[in-house]
Amino acid sequence: MLVEQGIRMHNRVPSPVNAPSRVRPRQSMISTLFARLFGGPRKLREANERLRREIAAHEATLRELETARRELEQRVARRTKELSLMTARFETALRGARVHVSSQDRELRYTWVYSPHAEGAEAQLLGRTDEEVLAAADRDSVVAVKRRVLASGVPEDCEVAFVSPQGRTLFALHVDPIFGPDRTVDGVMCAAVDISQTRLLESEQRRLTEELRAAVQHYETALRGANVTVFTQDRDLTYTSISNPMLGREVDEIIGRSDDEILPKPNLMAVALKRRVLADGEPADGEVSIGEASDRRWFDLHIEPLRDVTGTIVGLIGAAVDNTARKEGEVHLRLLMRELTHRSKNLLAVIQAMARQTARYTGSIEAFMDQFGARLQALAASHDLLVQESWHGASLDELARAQLAQYLDGAGGQVVIEGPGIVLKPEAAQSLGLAIFELLDNAARYGALSVPQGRASLRWHRRPVAQGGGVEIAWAEEGGPNVTKPARRGFGSLVIERNLARAAEAEVDLAFPPDGVRCRMVIPEEQLSSGR
Repeated sequence: MLVEQGIRMHNRVPSPVNAPSRVRPRQSMISTLFARLFGGPRKLREANERLRREIAAHEATLRELETARRELEQRVARRTKELSLMTARFETALRGARVHVSSQDRELRYTWVYSPHAEGAEAQLLGRTDEEVLAAADRDSVVAVKRRVLASGVPEDCEVAFVSPQGRTLFALHVDPIFGPDRTVDGVMCAAVDISQTRLLESEQRRLTEELRAAVQHYETALRGANVTVFTQDRDLTYTSISNPMLGREVDEIIGRSDDEILPKPNLMAVALKRRVLADGEPADGEVSIGEASDRRWFDLHIEPLRDVTGTIVGLIGAAVDNTARKEGEVHLRLLMRELTHRSKNLLAVIQAMARQTARYTGSIEAFMDQFGARLQALAASHDLLVQESWHGASLDELARAQLAQYLDGAGGQVVIEGPGIVLKPEAAQSLGLAIFELLDNAARYGALSVPQGRASLRWHRRPVAQGGGVEIAWAEEGGPNVTKPARRGFGSLVIERNLARAAEAEVDLAFPPDGVRCRMVIPEEQLSSGR
């Protein structure tokens, strides 16, 4: 700038023509001075050019600095905005999660507190220690945790209760160490999450879980007791759940398989019922049979559509009640009814024959009533034994004792019975009972049992297989009046010889030797039952 001013002054020097004479020496002197200082006009111009370049460079640097300053200010503004947004998000998250954050120094004095939804918490805690703000019950354990973190630098977790005017609040406390520049622990940072509601919900969940477990146990017990199987299937009829084993398969063998894989062929009735429910969306009931012959099982099925939250049918739910036992019972009952009808007709025929033959061989109504009544009682005794054994058969020993009871009791019993355990089929038992009664009645009227010293015996034994098997029964009398062979056969002889032979396919040999009546009866193996 000084150079430019000197140049301007040099340019304004008056010309020698117009200038007074006294100025010329001065002008000459200045020119000489500038020439000495700057080396002449050329060097002066060069110096000026250098100055202009330096000034331009400084101006460019100033512009760059200004641009950098504006960019820095914009960056600081953006970062400040981002920090404010992150702080707002952080506080929103803490408020939503009900998280309380605080920091404490090495003396465990609170230096910073953030407590959402808790007015005055900061003023209540800042500058104070846990000993001053926590209840005695939780204070020692919490302080111990924080001091361990201060000593070890390792984070820890615990639970703490905080008592405020609003009530008692339970917190899950996470304690982190705060490290200084030299990596020493300067304090702790704590995050406390309000878990009071969580604990209440956990307690309620445990209660509901226990109630659900009990309800499921009752439900399963009821299903087992009721012989009911509950199941669900998808639209492809693949089993997704089932309560009990079914058709000899365990639950794990059924889940994930379809009816075609589980049910024996044919299974068209069950599958058709289920597909109808899937198509119509309406519940359906039906009785189906699965399997064949002795493996056939009967079920009462109740099927309902299974829908999702939108109401779309996604499968079905069903209950199957195994009615096989009831069905078999119905079949058995029908057989029993037919058998009862058949036996009732046979019994009526026997009674009718007894009445007719008794009337033929008695001379008065009183005698008929006595004889007929006694024979009915003998028949009833045999029937009582058969009914006790569900008409499967009767023990020969019990049958004999039922007919001979009045002569077996006491020390002076006149009848002896001996033999192994034999069970007779119903027809043979009924006919043999009548035959034993007729032998007893004849002995009581005319034979050994008509006198005190007379004796009778009924003995039996199994016949060897070589002789055809079966049982041989022997009736023998002794000590009674002399016996003479009757001139004609009475009703008793007919019952013993003809009826027993016809009904039980027995061999009968009735003899009348003088010392007492003898009767040998052989009942074939086919008329014996294997057990009761």
